Amino acid sequence: MAAEAYPVPAAGQRATAALLRSMLPQTVRKTADTERSATTTYADDPHLVFAAEAGAVYTMVGWVKYFADPTPDIKIQFSVPSGCLGEWAWNMPGSTTATTGTTGYSIRTETNDVSNGRTGYGTSDSQHMTPMGGLFRMASTAGNIALQWAQNTSNATATVLYTDSFLTFTRIA
Repeated sequence: MAAEAYPVPAAGQRATAALLRSMLPQTVRKTADTERSATTTYADDPHLVFAAEAGAVYTMVGWVKYFADPTPDIKIQFSVPSGCLGEWAWNMPGSTTATTGTTGYSIRTETNDVSNGRTGYGTSDSQHMTPMGGLFRMASTAGNIALQWAQNTSNATATVLYTDSFLTFTRIA
């Protein structure tokens, strides 16, 4: 079986700037920290939003840097256009994470429907980083794939998603 590629140029096809751009991965990156406190309501991150085309298939890899105190923790999900299917996973600190942030990590590679949320844990004295990846199969509706997040438990101590967190989308079909 051949590897999937997008687009598949035809022999003799003119290589335009638009064609070449469509072959490149597209990255959305946080350009500023975002803090949320006293809320458990998911909301789009203002920077981690990707405009996806109808009928396309994308792979996604990313890296999220955050701070979450043990009480509020953090929860993440994706908002997707109607009909979008796929899965995503992350490696996240587990609930037994020590307050030093150096032990007790468990791998949380939960894979579910693309829009299901997951909870990540925090510690009071350190920042965390988690890789994530997934696949998004767009239906006939174009629209935004947005990383949404909030505190898992409402708390006055802010949960923070830091600058330079990013998601890279590569179209494969």
